[in-house]
Order: sequence, then C-alpha cells, then structure tokens
Amino acid sequence: MKFPLSWLKRYLETEADAPAIAEALTRLGLEVESVTNAAEALAPFVIARVLTAAPHPQADKLQVLTVDRGDGQALQVVCGAPNARAGLVGVFGPPGAHVPGLGVTLKVAAIRGVESNGMMCSARELQLGEDHDGILDLPADAPVGEIYADWAGLNDPVFDVAITPNRQDCMGVYGIARDLAAAGIGTLRALDIPTFADAAPCPVAIATADPEGCPAFLARHVRGVQNGPSPDWLQALLVKAGLRPISALVDITNYFTIGHGRPLHVYDVAKLTGGLTARRAVDGESLLALNGKTYTLDPSMTVIADDAHVHDIGGIMGGAESGVSPETTDVLIEAAYFAAERIGATGRALGISSDARARFERGVDPAFVAPGLDLAAAMIVALCGGQVSAMAQAGELPVPGKLLAFDPQQTRTLAGIDVPVTEQLAHLARLGFAVSGEAKPYAVAIPSWRRDVDGSADLVEEIVRLHGLDRVESVALPRREGVAQATATPRQLLERRLKRLLAARGLDEAITWSFISEAEAACFGGHAWRLENPLSAELAVMRPSLLPGMLAATARNTARGAASVRLFQAGRRYLAESERPTLALLLAGEMRARDWQTGKARSVDAFDAKAEVLAALEAAGAPVERLQTVQPASAHYHPGRSAKLVLGKAVLAEFGELHPTVLRTFDVGVPAAGAEIFLDALPERRSKRARAAFAPSALQPVSRDFAFLVPTSVAAEALLRAVKGADKTLDKALIADARVFDRFAGAGVPEGQVSLAIAVTLQPAERTLTDAGLEAVAKAIVAAAGKLGATLRG
Repeated sequence: MKFPLSWLKRYLETEADAPAIAEALTRLGLEVESVTNAAEALAPFVIARVLTAAPHPQADKLQVLTVDRGDGQALQVVCGAPNARAGLVGVFGPPGAHVPGLGVTLKVAAIRGVESNGMMCSARELQLGEDHDGILDLPADAPVGEIYADWAGLNDPVFDVAITPNRQDCMGVYGIARDLAAAGIGTLRALDIPTFADAAPCPVAIATADPEGCPAFLARHVRGVQNGPSPDWLQALLVKAGLRPISALVDITNYFTIGHGRPLHVYDVAKLTGGLTARRAVDGESLLALNGKTYTLDPSMTVIADDAHVHDIGGIMGGAESGVSPETTDVLIEAAYFAAERIGATGRALGISSDARARFERGVDPAFVAPGLDLAAAMIVALCGGQVSAMAQAGELPVPGKLLAFDPQQTRTLAGIDVPVTEQLAHLARLGFAVSGEAKPYAVAIPSWRRDVDGSADLVEEIVRLHGLDRVESVALPRREGVAQATATPRQLLERRLKRLLAARGLDEAITWSFISEAEAACFGGHAWRLENPLSAELAVMRPSLLPGMLAATARNTARGAASVRLFQAGRRYLAESERPTLALLLAGEMRARDWQTGKARSVDAFDAKAEVLAALEAAGAPVERLQTVQPASAHYHPGRSAKLVLGKAVLAEFGELHPTVLRTFDVGVPAAGAEIFLDALPERRSKRARAAFAPSALQPVSRDFAFLVPTSVAAEALLRAVKGADKTLDKALIADARVFDRFAGAGVPEGQVSLAIAVTLQPAERTLTDAGLEAVAKAIVAAAGKLGATLRG
C-alpha cells in the first residue's frame, strides 16, 4: 500500500522524518518495501519565465525562447510546445539535469542549427501526469528561480508498505498512524465525527436480503451536489498513492478507502429504479462494471440491486450504469459490511482485484461503518455542497465483544523475553486493548479493528512488537555433546543425490507453487484437492503433477527469448489417496544448438527425456537393465511418443513428449518433453557390500553386427533383451552387451516391418573364440530374435 508522508501526518502529529518512520514501521512488523521522493529527481528543475518567443528560422513548429531562471542571465532555449509564449511561467531544466519522463540527460546542443541551453518541460516529461500537449503553465506569480518541487509541494516522501493478510487494521493510513503512535512516534489525532441535526429521512429505501453475505447495509442521501474536479490537495494525495483522480465524489470514496480502510460507493440516484437491496445474485445475471468489463454472476455472490437489475458486485466493484458523472445532483452513499469469506470467494471466481476487495476480504472494522459514512457525507458537503439525509440502516452490525484472559507470564514462555507486567499492560493499552482486573489472569477486551487477535499468543505478539523485535536476543539451542548424528533420512539423501546428478547433467532446479489453476489441473487428469481460501483463482487447487508449474516457467522463459529450457524439480503430487514424492524434469526447445560441425539445431524429443530418467534411476540404485518400457503413458503425454518404465508391476517413471493440447494450454510454443520419477515406488537399496575387485578378461572382445527385419509392433527394447539372453542356451555366457545402432524403414523393407541393426559384443573368459564358437553364438542370437518374429536381413 502506497501513501505519502503528508497523508500520514493528517492523522499523526509527529516531527519524525521519513527514515525514522520507515525504521519504526519495520520494527512494528510492517515491512517497508521502499521510500521514494519525487523531489529528489526534480531537484535541478526551477521555475522560469519566458521573456521572448520567436519563430525558429529552420523549423515551422519550433520556437526560440529566451528564458529567465532567476539568476539575471537570459538563456536561449529551443521549444516545440504549442503553448510556449512570452510571459509564460513554467519549469526549466538546465544542462546536466536528467529528465525522468524521457530518460535523457540534458546538454547544450544545436537543434536545427540553433543552440539550445536546456528545456522547458511538460507534465509527462517530469512524470507528474500524462499531459504532453504543452509545457507546464504555472500561475504568473510563481516565484522565478525557486526549485519547482519545493514550490509545488512535491517534497513529500511516499512509503510503499507490504501489509500482511492478518493486519487488516493497517489497510488504511489511519491504522498505520495508530500503530506508530502506540510505538511513540507521535500522537494520533482524534477523529471529529460530525452529526447531522434535523436531517430529513433517507428517500431511498435500503434492505439486506442476504444477512450472511451482507449483515448490515447503511446509507445516506445527499441532495444538490455539484460533482466537479476534486481540490488540488486531494488529487495530490491520490496521485502519490498511485490512484487516478476522477471526480470529487469518486475521489472522496477513494480517500476513505486508502485513508481509513473503509471502502464506500456512491450511486447516482437519478439512475436507480426504486430502492437498493443487498441480495444473492440470480444465476446468469450480468453487470457492466466500472472497469469496463462485463461479469456473469451466480447465486454464491452478494450484489446490490434496485428493482430493475444489479448495480454493484458487493464489496468488490460498482457498476457503470449507476456511476456518478458531472451531471449528477443527488447521490446515495453506501457503507455496507460484507462477510470477508464471501468477498474473497467472489473476487477469485470473477478474477477481480480491487482496493475494496483487498480490504473487505481481510475484514473491515464494524465499529467504523457508521462513523466512516458520516465523515464521508461531511466531506461531500464540504467539497460538493448539498443537504444530507438521516442515516438509513438495514440489518445489524456485528458486535465486537471479544474478551480474552491473559497471563503476562506467557510473554516469557512464548517469546523468551522478560517484560515487566506494567509495561506489558501499557503496550496493550496503547494499541487500543482495554485491560481490566487487578491480578492475573487479566481480562483483555479486543478492539473492533483487530479481528486477527484470537488468543493469548496474539496478545504476546502485540507486546513483543511494541517492546521491539530487535530487542529479542538470539539464543542458540542446546547441543548434545559428542559427534553430531546424521539427521537426513534415506529418502532425503536420495533426493539430494538425484538433484546433484541432474544439475551436473546441465539441468536447472525449479521451485514452483504447489497450487495451480483448475484449468491447468484438468490437463493432468484433474485435481483431488481444492483450497478453501486460495490466494487467487490461478492458485486454487493442489497440483496432481509437478509438470504444470514447470511448463508455466518454460512459457515465461521461452517468451523472453530462451532457446533451450532444461528444468527439474523435487516435490509432491497431491492425489486423492495420498501425497506422492516425485522428481520431475522438463526439456524444451533446442536440445542441441546449430553448429558448423553438427548442422541444424535439434529439438528435444522423448528419447532425451528417457536418457535423463535412466541416468537418475541408475543413480538411485534401480536395476535399470531389468526395466521394461510399457505404453501407454498418462494422457498428458503425446500418444506413441511416451511410455512408462516399470519394474515388475511397479511403475517407476513416466516420460515422453508433452501432448500438443497441453502445450497450447500453457502457451509453450516449442517442442517439450517431460518425465516424472515416482520416488516412493523406487526399490530400497540393498545393504552395501564390498565389491569384488574388477578383473578384466585377458582375452580380446569380439564385435558382430546383425540386421533384423522386425515387425513394427515389436519394441526395440524387447529385441535387445532377447539378444542379450541368447547365450543362455550355450555352455558359457559370452554376450557382454548389445545395442541398436541403426533403424531403417523404406525401400527394400517389407511393409509392416522395420530394419534394426544391432551391435553385439562377445567377451570370452577362458579361451579365444573359434569360428565354430562364433557360429554357435550367431545361431543362438538369430533363434532368440526369431521368437519375436524377427528374421535376419539378407
């Protein structure tokens, strides 16, 4: 959340500067991501007056100006702004100044043959707005020579604070001011809540027909408003907070959203039909929202509707049809209390992120609904005029009556620090907690704005925050004497070994969310588990595979120009029956870049993924030589270009090229092959035994090549297995290895068959092979292949 120091000081009376406030916020547990000050970038720019303006001799659209920057020296400046004229007071950038909106540093230069000594600047060039139609035109009495940022009030540091989800009370600048005041950084200014005596009844009827989603609906009618631009001070606050000023009425609602964490909405009464009701949406209803998008609603969502149709997605975004305009004269200010869970679910379902949703789904202060409405009504009258009606209310606001028992000894027990009891109680009182009782356990009443405080441990956290997290000493855990014992389990050691192996083979480790979207999960067989309170609709279900997150990472990398992506990740798949530890890998794009020796680039394929899987399985101690390749693999792989590796009935891994539909879903525009190794299916490693010393044969091995015509239905792996076992029919084992070195289909090969060439290595152990011995082995190999329907090619 962004806000300027000037906004904070509207609620906090303090002399502390920005660095001191940032440090205090960090000590309080509110992380300050940045503190920026536009005045620092604009320090070289000064207010200057144009003395003369003459046409450029070489360009019709340029003028040659003489500019007074307050030092008595007239400078020549070439300017192309249509509003440049003699007497204009604007902002001058001298040579050496860096123009933030252009990203350039000014210097003395000749423009179409005329020397220019700087620049007269527009709002966009100084990053003060989007106006670029002309240079800034300041009031005639603006002090020439003064630094523009100081005169314009831009010397106002802007804080960007990361609010954690539990600190809903700090989703407004006032809540942050309250925390700082409790920490001793100034005094919190009390709010002056207005009253409206003799106000007429609200002419617009309101009701709530959805007490679960909208327990309370409050409103005031304001008649006779004039909705023009908001004053400069309000626009400046909103711009520094990252919002765009729209009109006085809209800017006031945004002021209360950011300033007090109290979202409001204003309706143009002339555009309503009858009263307003908070109710469940009817299935199929739709709304054109203020962001210009149309949303289809369902009965799980709370809406605000009149007698004709829906005007507001409750607590998230208003509708365009009943929005205010410059012609608006009568408005209804809505201040409702919505259930946080309903807002979160609706926002995720519709994919809407808004300032209102961010506050309602965390929970707003129920005790500030009515005061916030009154303050907003008073500001509308002050800035837009009009007459305010009495407050109308439908439903009942939740009663914040939570009371906790607290023993100060728990601070020592839970936090490990000694804080005097009186100091603990003073900390709680400064944070708004009402403490009663003369001795422990004390009764602590929780303030309405702290719905996150549920138990005594939360009270200890509050005490430690104010005492100072930096004052908590670091204490080492006691350690047993002697040599430390290994703590990693065999499964953890296996995972580490496989990670090192894949990293050594050139893959990069990825760490992705365990949550994915429902659409992504559908590509991998669907999800078994859904989160009750997901971060977003894109992270709503638990992953059934590790590949979706890696595919998303691949899409991001290839979109940024990566020609090759090689990733692996160890994690868990969340299936209906259990969590399954898994090691996944993904190869995408080029497996081999183009080169003068190898020629064109080669894309990844299923065999590349298989090679990585086999290397990992071998490192894991699996009997790779006994594995069988079985089809089909899971549906997210390409049929015919994927398979499973099985040992008996156990599936150890799947690999293959990803299905084209999956690649399109994840916007991956390059070939991709993936694999998953199921770590819990791997056989346990046998106890380590001392290996026998390697004793190579003294006899020379012999290599023989065989070319077989094999039915296309026979896997090459099956043929290799048959060839390797052919010597079982002989007296001695001679076949040391067999591998496929060629595959051919085409002219000369009958239809339905393929030619596979196999190199067989024979290793005699006792004596050199004779011709008769070689012939016997060859016959055995041909016979073994023949059992699979293979014939020796002529």
